[in-house]
Amino acid sequence: MPKVTIYTTPTCVYCRMTKAFFKEHNVAYEERDVLTDMTARDEMISKSHQMGVPVIDVDGQIIVGFDEKSLSELLQIK
Repeated sequence: MPKVTIYTTPTCVYCRMTKAFFKEHNVAYEERDVLTDMTARDEMISKSHQMGVPVIDVDGQIIVGFDEKSLSELLQIK
Protein backbone atom coordinates (compact mmCIF):
# COMPACT_ATOMS: atom_id res chain seq x y z
CA MET A 1 0.00 0.00 0.00
CA PRO A 2 1.36 3.44 -0.86
CA LYS A 3 2.24 6.02 1.78
CA VAL A 4 -0.69 8.42 2.16
CA THR A 5 -0.60 11.76 3.97
CA ILE A 6 -3.60 14.07 4.21
CA TYR A 7 -3.22 17.71 5.20
CA THR A 8 -6.41 18.87 6.92
CA THR A 9 -8.15 21.35 9.18
CA PRO A 10 -10.73 20.34 11.82
CA THR A 11 -13.68 22.08 10.13
CA CYS A 12 -13.05 20.98 6.54
CA VAL A 13 -16.02 19.05 5.08
CA TYR A 14 -13.96 17.70 2.17
CA CYS A 15 -11.29 16.50 4.60
CA ARG A 16 -13.95 14.50 6.45
CA MET A 17 -15.21 13.09 3.14
CA THR A 18 -11.67 12.04 2.18
CA LYS A 19 -11.06 10.37 5.55
CA ALA A 20 -14.41 8.54 5.28
CA PHE A 21 -13.38 7.33 1.81
CA PHE A 22 -10.07 6.08 3.25
CA LYS A 23 -11.87 4.30 6.10
CA GLU A 24 -14.37 2.69 3.73
CA HIS A 25 -11.50 1.30 1.64
CA ASN A 26 -9.16 0.45 4.54
CA VAL A 27 -6.50 2.94 3.44
CA ALA A 28 -3.93 3.72 6.14
CA TYR A 29 -2.94 7.37 6.22
CA GLU A 30 -1.15 10.00 8.26
CA GLU A 31 -3.18 13.09 9.07
CA ARG A 32 -1.45 16.46 9.45
CA ASP A 33 -3.52 19.33 10.91
CA VAL A 34 -2.30 22.50 9.18
CA LEU A 35 -4.26 24.72 11.56
CA THR A 36 -2.09 23.80 14.55
CA ASP A 37 1.07 22.40 12.92
CA MET A 38 2.97 25.14 11.09
CA THR A 39 5.60 22.69 9.81
CA ALA A 40 2.82 20.63 8.20
CA ARG A 41 1.29 23.81 6.75
CA ASP A 42 4.61 24.77 5.19
CA GLU A 43 5.04 21.24 3.78
CA MET A 44 1.54 21.35 2.29
CA ILE A 45 2.13 24.71 0.62
CA SER A 46 5.50 23.59 -0.69
CA LYS A 47 4.01 20.41 -2.19
CA SER A 48 0.78 21.84 -3.57
CA HIS A 49 1.34 25.59 -3.94
CA GLN A 50 -2.14 25.84 -2.37
CA MET A 51 -3.60 27.04 0.91
CA GLY A 52 -6.83 25.03 0.56
CA VAL A 53 -7.40 21.64 2.16
CA PRO A 54 -7.46 18.75 1.86
CA VAL A 55 -4.15 18.18 0.17
CA ILE A 56 -3.47 14.47 -0.24
CA ASP A 57 0.00 13.09 -0.91
CA VAL A 58 0.00 9.54 -2.28
CA ASP A 59 3.63 8.48 -2.67
CA GLY A 60 4.54 11.95 -3.90
CA GLN A 61 1.51 12.39 -6.16
CA ILE A 62 -0.45 15.43 -4.97
CA ILE A 63 -4.22 15.75 -5.10
CA VAL A 64 -5.88 18.98 -3.99
CA GLY A 65 -9.45 18.52 -2.77
CA PHE A 66 -11.51 15.36 -2.50
CA ASP A 67 -11.17 13.73 -5.92
CA GLU A 68 -12.57 10.23 -5.55
CA LYS A 69 -11.71 9.20 -9.11
CA SER A 70 -8.05 10.22 -8.84
CA LEU A 71 -7.70 8.69 -5.38
CA SER A 72 -9.23 5.43 -6.59
CA GLU A 73 -6.80 5.32 -9.51
CA LEU A 74 -3.72 6.11 -7.39
CA LEU A 75 -4.72 3.66 -4.65
CA GLN A 76 -5.91 1.02 -7.15
CA ILE A 77 -9.39 0.88 -5.64
CA LYS A 78 -12.08 -0.54 -7.86
